[in-house]
This record gives sequence, C-alpha cells and structure tokens, in this order.
Amino acid sequence: MDAANENSWWMIPENFESPFLFFIDEDQEQHIFGHGDEYLRCIEEHSNTFIQLEGWFTASGQTRVTVVGPFRAKHWLVDMIWNLCNQEAYHRAGGQEMLDLVRKQPLTRAHLDASLTVQARDWGLFLDIKDLVTTWD
Repeated sequence: MDAANENSWWMIPENFESPFLFFIDEDQEQHIFGHGDEYLRCIEEHSNTFIQLEGWFTASGQTRVTVVGPFRAKHWLVDMIWNLCNQEAYHRAGGQEMLDLVRKQPLTRAHLDASLTVQARDWGLFLDIKDLVTTWD
C-alpha cells in the first residue's frame, strides 16, 4: 500500500463508527443527487464521504441516506441537506450554495469551519469555533 492511501480518511476506522442516518423525500433526492444519482460520486469525492441511498417502500417515497466519513464532513453534508429541505427561503438559498459548491470542488477546512460558524451564530452560541473543531477532524 502506498503512503497516500495509508493516510486516506477511509483507512481510519473511527470514520465508520457513527454513520449519520436520515430520510429525505424522493424529490429532494433528485434535486441533491440528480437523476440516476448522477452527482452522487462527485459529492462523495468532494466531501470525503461515502453516501448510501436506499429507496424505501413508503407512501411518500422516501429515501434512506447513510453517510460515513470524517465527522466534520458528515456534519457539513447534513447541514447542507437540512438547509435545502428547510421551509425558509434564506436557508434554502444557503443550502443551494452549499450544494453548488460541493458539486464543483472539494471541500476545504475553511468550508467546514464556515458551516460550523454559521450554525453557532444561528444557535446563539458565542464560542470560538476554532477551539472546538480541532477535536472533530
């Protein structure tokens, strides 16, 4: 095995211990991942995560989404999806910006930090996020 793969996120067992699991509607899946999941691979590559989509036989046609990977990357994706599915236009617009970003380029530490900073502000927390995020890498 070469050194590049030895240090890859998928070689760290902790990144698989606590998958994020949630359900989204079929139309939300289409919007985020595209028809035939055409954007799934680039979202996975750009966010350093593995995403499993499973269609469920429910009346509403929901899809079960399982995300594994580094905590901050999983958190960023869930934040993006929560914003996209939000009823408020402000949050949906922010989620769309996040979706456009992760489809175009790999997420950086600055992107992950910005997501945590926005959430802390929205939640009324006045913390130095940089002190917290080093333990979540």
